[in-house]
Amino acid sequence: MLKKILIILTILLFTSSVYAVTEEEMIQEITIQNQISNIGMKILNSNKIDKRIVFTYSKDDKKFKGVPELTKRQIVVYDDVLKYAEYEDEVAAMLARKISDALKSFDGAWGGMVSAAQVKMAPKKHEMVADKRAVDFMVKAGYNPLGLITFINKSCPQKRFDRFSNHNLTSKRLAAIYEYIFTKYPYFIVNNTYLENPVYQNFLLNSINNRKLLESKIRSKSTGKVNYE
Repeated sequence: MLKKILIILTILLFTSSVYAVTEEEMIQEITIQNQISNIGMKILNSNKIDKRIVFTYSKDDKKFKGVPELTKRQIVVYDDVLKYAEYEDEVAAMLARKISDALKSFDGAWGGMVSAAQVKMAPKKHEMVADKRAVDFMVKAGYNPLGLITFINKSCPQKRFDRFSNHNLTSKRLAAIYEYIFTKYPYFIVNNTYLENPVYQNFLLNSINNRKLLESKIRSKSTGKVNYE
C-alpha cells in the first residue's frame, strides 16, 4: 500500500512540475508577444502607417522549413533572431526594419506583386533604402536609431564578398546607416547614449576606415555617394 502511495505522489509531483514549467513558458511567450505587438503598433501609429500589419512571435528557428511566414503582411519574429535584441531600441530596430520590408507588399500594382518583383531585381538597393526608412520610423516613434546599428552588428555576420550575394556587406550597411543618422539626426551622435555599449564600441572599432571616408566627404562638402568597404 505504501509503495502505491509513493508511486502516486511521484506521478503527482512530476505532473505538477511539468505544468509549472509549461505555465512559466506560456507567461514568458505572452510577455514577449505583448512587447512585440506594443512596440510594433507604436511604430505604425507614430509614423501614420495606415496598413494592417500583425506581429507574431514564434519560438521556432527561422530556418526551420516547417514554419513558413504566412504573408509578408504578417511580421513573424523568430526566437533565434529576437535573442539579438537585448534592449527596447533594438527590438524597435528589428521591427522597424521588418515593417519597412512589409510595406513593399502593399505598394504598386497587383497587390504589391510588382513592388516585390522590383525588390528581387535590385535587392541591394532596396536593402539600403529600407535601412534608412527604418531609422526614420524609429526616430518618429521615439527610439534611438543607434539601436539599429547594434542590432545589425550582432545579428548579421560579415561575408567575404558581396559581389555574388543578394545582400550588401554588413560593414557597408552599418556605414550607410551611420552616415544617415550623422547627417539627418546628429542629435543621437552628439548625445550618444551607446558610447559605453560594448557592441557599439565594437562597431566603432571595425568601422574606422569607413568613418574616415565619411569625414573626407564632410570636409570636401561632397554630396556624392561614398564607396564604403
